[in-house]
Amino acid sequence: MEKIFGKHWHHLSVEEAVQLLDSSLATGLGLFEVQHRRERFGLNEFTGKKPRSALSAFLKQFAQPLVYLLVLAAGVTAILGHYVDAAVIFSVVLVNAIIGFLQEYRAEKAIESLKQMVLSECTVIRDGLKRRISSRDLVPGDLVLLQSGDKAPADMRLVESRDLQIDESALTGESVPVQKGIEVLHPSTALADRTNMAYAGTLVTYGQGKGVVTATGNLTASGQIAEMISEAADLATPLTRKIAHFSRILLYVISALAILTFLVGYLRKEPILDMFMASVALAVGMIPEGLPAAVTITLAIGVKRLAHRRAIIRKLPAVETLGSTTIICSDKTGTMTQNQMTVQQIFAAGEHFQVTGSGYAPEGRLLRSDGVAPDSVPFSVQRVLIAGALCNDSHITQEEGQWKIQGDPTEAALLVSAQKTGYLPEELSAKIPRLDVIPFESDRQYMATLNHDPEAGDNLIFVKGAVEKVIELCSQQAEADGARNPLNPEAILRETENLAMKGYRVLAFAEGRCDAVQKKLVRDSWYGNLVFLGLQALMDPPRPESKQAVATCKSAGIKVKMITGDHALTAAAIAAQLGIEARRKGDDGSPKAITGRELAGFSDEQLMSVVEDTAVFARVDPSQKLRLVEALQAHGHVVAMTGDGVNDAPALKQADIGIAMGQAGTDVAREAADMILTDDNFATIEAAVEEGRGVFDNLTKFIVWTLPTNLGEGMLLMMAIFLGLTLPVTPVQILWINMTTALLLGLMLAFEPTEQGIMVRPPRDPKRPIVTWPLIVRLLLVSVIMAAGGFWIYDHIVVGGGDVAEARTVVVNVVVFTEIFYLFNCRSLSRSPWSVGFLSNRWIIFGALLMAALQIVLTYAPMMNRWFDTAPITAEEWLKALGVSLIAYAAVEVLKRFQADPGRSASRLNPDMPDK
Repeated sequence: MEKIFGKHWHHLSVEEAVQLLDSSLATGLGLFEVQHRRERFGLNEFTGKKPRSALSAFLKQFAQPLVYLLVLAAGVTAILGHYVDAAVIFSVVLVNAIIGFLQEYRAEKAIESLKQMVLSECTVIRDGLKRRISSRDLVPGDLVLLQSGDKAPADMRLVESRDLQIDESALTGESVPVQKGIEVLHPSTALADRTNMAYAGTLVTYGQGKGVVTATGNLTASGQIAEMISEAADLATPLTRKIAHFSRILLYVISALAILTFLVGYLRKEPILDMFMASVALAVGMIPEGLPAAVTITLAIGVKRLAHRRAIIRKLPAVETLGSTTIICSDKTGTMTQNQMTVQQIFAAGEHFQVTGSGYAPEGRLLRSDGVAPDSVPFSVQRVLIAGALCNDSHITQEEGQWKIQGDPTEAALLVSAQKTGYLPEELSAKIPRLDVIPFESDRQYMATLNHDPEAGDNLIFVKGAVEKVIELCSQQAEADGARNPLNPEAILRETENLAMKGYRVLAFAEGRCDAVQKKLVRDSWYGNLVFLGLQALMDPPRPESKQAVATCKSAGIKVKMITGDHALTAAAIAAQLGIEARRKGDDGSPKAITGRELAGFSDEQLMSVVEDTAVFARVDPSQKLRLVEALQAHGHVVAMTGDGVNDAPALKQADIGIAMGQAGTDVAREAADMILTDDNFATIEAAVEEGRGVFDNLTKFIVWTLPTNLGEGMLLMMAIFLGLTLPVTPVQILWINMTTALLLGLMLAFEPTEQGIMVRPPRDPKRPIVTWPLIVRLLLVSVIMAAGGFWIYDHIVVGGGDVAEARTVVVNVVVFTEIFYLFNCRSLSRSPWSVGFLSNRWIIFGALLMAALQIVLTYAPMMNRWFDTAPITAEEWLKALGVSLIAYAAVEVLKRFQADPGRSASRLNPDMPDK
C-alpha cells in the first residue's frame, strides 16, 4: 500500500483513485482487507509527538540563570545559618516554577484537541452493505457516504456528488461552503480549490456524496497540521529573552565582584574565612531576590486586568508580548469580519441600490445610490428579492435572541435581504408554492424552481446562479416599471466586474412563466426565454469595531496584515474597508494581495523581500501561514497571530503570541494560542496591547527601582572591604532589606495604571534592552548617593566611637528610605510622580507607610534588635538618613528634565511611525 503515499488524488480520475486504493465502487472493502489495513495504517486518529512528562516540564522551569542565582542565594543563606531566609528564597523559586508549569504545560494539549475532530461516526459500504461505524475505524480505501450535517471523517476523493456543499472554513478560511464535484483537477490546484476532495473535520452543509478514503490519522490535511503544531518551536517571548539576558549579565557581574572582593582581602592579608563570608555577603546583597516574584505577580495582575477586558491569558509572559508586538497577522473570516454573508448591493433595471444592516438579523432598509430611501420598493427590485427568497433551500430562525441559519450562508443572506424589505419567506412560499426544483450543481452553476402563481393562474420559473450562466438563459431584461426590453449582456457583465473588483460575490436572478399544466421543469421549454431581473452582491462584512481597532494599531505603530484562505479580490476589498495599509497596492489603491499559489513559487529570499510591503495574503494554506510568520520573525518582528480555525493553529503556536477566538474558534486554535478573546472581537486586541505595554512599563519600573538597592549594597560592602573596615551591613540585614522592600514597595508598582499616551508610542525595538542607558545612568546615580551617604554616616558614627550595631541600623534605614523616596520617582520614568496622580495608586502609599512602620519596629523592638543585630538610633541620625533619601529623590527629578523619555524610542521596524 506504499504506492498510495504522496499522490495528487485530486488529479486522478475516480476510476484511477479506486483502482490505486484496491477498492470497489460497488462493494467497498472486504472485512478481512479492513483488518489488514488497520494493522498497516493504525486507527484514524492523530498521534502527534510524544508529550513531555509532567516531571520534565516542571524541572524545565528551573533551567534559567536567575533561578540559579536564587538557588545560590538560598544555599549561601542556609550556610550562614539563616534557615528561615533560605526557606523564603527557596519558596520564591518553587512558587515561580509551579506557576510557570501550570500555565505552559496546557499548550501540549493541542494535539489531544485535534484528536477530537475525527471521533465521530460515519456510514461506510463494506462487503456491499451499509454500516455505521466509529470514524476512528476507517482505513484507506473505505467507501464513505456523506450527507448534510455529517463531519468528514477522513480525507476522501469524492466519487459521487449530488449538490454536495462542504464548509471548509475551519481548514482553509473560505467563508462560503464549497460546491463539490468529481472532475479531475490540475496537480497544482491549491487545497482550498480542490473541489473533488473532502477533508477530515470539515462539515457537510448541503446535498449528498460518496468518497473513497485516501488518508487517515496523521496523513490527513488536519493530521499534517497536527505535526506542524508539534514541530513549531515554543519561542521565548521578548520578556523572557530580556530577563534571561539580564540574568546572565548579572550572574557574570556578581561572580566577578565576589571573586575580586575575595582577592583584595586576601592580598591585604585579611583572614580567608572573613573574606569568604564578605564575598558571600556581597553576592547575597547584589542578587535581586524579589525579581522573579515581581515578574510573576506583575504579569498575573495583567492577566486579571485583561480578563476584565475579555481576553484570557494562557501563558503569563504573553501579557507583556502584546505590548512589544510590531506586526499583527490576522485571519479574515470570523476575526475581522462577522462570518455572516450579507447582501449589500442590488442592481436592477440599470440602477444601484444599497441594503443597510449586516449579519443575519433582518434589520436594515433599501436605499438608492444617493443614500435616500425610495418611496416604495421599485418593481424590478421586488422581483429580484422575490426570486432570491423563493429560489432558495435555506431557513433562518431566531433562537434565544440570536438569528441562526439552516443551510447555505449565501442563500440565508438572500432571505434576509428579502425580509428587510417586507417579504417574509414563509408567506411567499405559502402564497407561491414550489412545484419542482433543479438543484444547483457546479456544471450548471444555477438553481431553478417552478412555483405556482394562483393570482395569475399560471406557473413561475425562478432562476439564480452565476451571472454568465443566467445571462445565457435570458433574452430580455426587466425595467423599473415592469416593461421588458432586449437583453444587454455587456452592460450586465460590466456591472458584475465592477462589483467583483470591490470584493463582492455576485449572483444573478431571472424569471419566466409557463402554463399551469406544467408540473415539472423542462429545461428546453424555457432555455433562452427568461427575463433577466438583476443582481444581488454579497459580502461577509467587516466587524464595525475592527476598523477602529486597525486605526488604533496604526497609531501605536503596529502593522496589521491579513492572512486568509479566502479569494484575493475579497480579501483586498475587506482590507481596504478596514484601513489596512501597505506599500504594495493595486491599480485602485487598495492593498494588493499575494496568493498562495504565488507564495508557493517564492524562494525564502523572495518571500523575505515582499513580506514587509504586502498587507494581504489570500488563498493561503496552513503551511504557508506558518512560513509567513517565520519570514516576519526573521526580519526581527515580534509577531502576533490571530485566528479561529484549525488552519491557524501552527502559525498561532509559532508566533511570538497566538491569539485565538473563544466563541467561534476551534479547540485546536484555542489550545495552540497564548491568549483567547472571549468575545471574538478583533477590537479587544487594542485593549490587550495597551495592557501589555502597561505591564512592560511596570516591570521596567520595578527593575529600575530594585537595582540601586543591590548596587548600593554592593558598593557599601566593597568600600568597606577595600578600606579594611568592618561590614556596614550584615548578610541578614541585607536579606531583610531585599525581601521586605521587594514585597512592600516594589510589588506595589505592579498596580500602577497605564500612563497617558501609551498607545501613541511606537513599538519597542525587540533588540532594545529592558534597561536603557538613560535608566542605567539614573540607577547608578541613586546607587552612588545611597552608598556614599550610607558609608559617610557609618564611618562618622564608628570613627566617633559610636556603636557598630547603631551605625549599621542607620545604614539600613538610609537604604530603605532611599528606596521609599525613589519608589515615587519610579511611578513615571519620564515625568514627575505628581503628574500621574498622587492617589492613582493607593497601594504604593500603603506599602510605603507599612515599610516605614516596620523600620521603626526593626530599629526599636528588642526582639528585632537581637535577631537582626540592630540598635536604637537618635533623632539626628534619623534626619541624616532622611536627608540622603531626599537628596536621591531630588537628583532623579532633576535628571529627568535633562533626559529624553527613556521609556520610548522610535522603532527601527516601522519607519513610517511618526514621532508623536
